[in-house]
Amino acid sequence: MPLDVLTVGRVSVDLYPEQIGVPLAHVRTFRKMLGGSPTNVAVAAARLGHRTAVVTKVGADGFGDYVREALEGFGVDAGFVGTDPELRTPLAFCEIYPPDNFPLLFYRQPTAPDLRLTDEDLALAPVEDVPLLWVTGTGLAEEPSRSATLAALRRRGGRAHTVFDLDFREMLWRDDPRPWYRQAAELSTVLVGNREEWAVLGEPPAGVDAVIEKRGPEGVRGTRGSESVVVPPVQIEVVNGLGAGDAFGGALCHGLLEGWPIEHVLRFANAAGAIVASRLGCADDMPTLAEVEELLAPA
Repeated sequence: MPLDVLTVGRVSVDLYPEQIGVPLAHVRTFRKMLGGSPTNVAVAAARLGHRTAVVTKVGADGFGDYVREALEGFGVDAGFVGTDPELRTPLAFCEIYPPDNFPLLFYRQPTAPDLRLTDEDLALAPVEDVPLLWVTGTGLAEEPSRSATLAALRRRGGRAHTVFDLDFREMLWRDDPRPWYRQAAELSTVLVGNREEWAVLGEPPAGVDAVIEKRGPEGVRGTRGSESVVVPPVQIEVVNGLGAGDAFGGALCHGLLEGWPIEHVLRFANAAGAIVASRLGCADDMPTLAEVEELLAPA
């Protein structure tokens, strides 16, 4: 069956501590989960009823096997997950200090398989034809992923919906990210990121269809054409905020594909993000359509 959503880039196996408010040195047990922002966005969109796939790479190891099995279990097509014969599947550890401190420790050295994606890898996927393509700033951090991502965007030719998630991780960059962010933004129709990520890109290029800024406790701001709205956050008790942005992303995909007005899209995405922030996990805890609608329903 044809896909609705295709995401590209980062994947990992996330190890979340089951002891809250404890430094890594004193954590006793971890919960293993699928991770990596574009991978989680594909899972979130699948949970909302869409046919999704992710283009990425893993290592030839047991964690790579786990990634494929987990994707299939979530209903995400793993057919575009390649294998790097030399590198290991990345790991990510976090510490959990609610409500707003969640330090990450990445094991992605000397580089990660997903940063070795090539133009040939992306040529195997329907980047030109899928209704929604999702790429990230992390995919621009190194070659050959950088050139492969930009080439895929050029082949797509500005078709809606081409989403560029700014997703800036400073520790993964060795050179100035700004020129590469500018190129990707000029080839996209939807830009989404938080304040720090927008500081990397600067002003959005002319001709972008939608611009979205996640503002934490101040909610989210969205602009589409002449319409600009600020949607307040959904008040919840935060357990782990790391998955909220990816749940927001999957819900954003849903709203764009449904053709909703920008305010409706952002309220729905905010609610999805809040649900995941109230839970420990990320991919494992993505909400269903019914759960988001229940949270949005009038009291």
